[in-house]
Amino acid sequence: MHVNLPKKIYYKIGEVAKAFGVNTSLIRFWEKEFDIIKPKKNAKGNRLFTQEDIKNFKLIFNLVKERGFTLEGAKQKLRKNPESIFNNHEIITRLEAVRSELQKIKNQL
Repeated sequence: MHVNLPKKIYYKIGEVAKAFGVNTSLIRFWEKEFDIIKPKKNAKGNRLFTQEDIKNFKLIFNLVKERGFTLEGAKQKLRKNPESIFNNHEIITRLEAVRSELQKIKNQL
C-alpha cells in the first residue's frame, strides 16, 4: 500500500485515516492495541501522529489488512522480529514505486 501524506511533523487523525482509507475509529483502536503507535496529544486532546507513528501504522496495516494476520498474530510478529518486518515492508514499498514508474513509462510508449 502506498500512502500519500505530505511531509509534516504531525498529522491529525483524520489525515491518517484518509491516507489509509480507514475510519478514525480503527486508528484509535489500533493505538490501544499496539504500543508502537504513540501519538502525541495537544491541549485539546487531539491526537497528533509523527512520521514514526505513520511508519508503524504502515507495518500494522500491512500485516493485518494486506497479509491477513490476526491482531494477536501481528503483535507476536512485531515482538519477534520487528526489524525484518520493517525491512521487508520497505523493500516492497520501493518495488511498488519502481513498478508504478515502469507502468507510467509503458503507458507513454
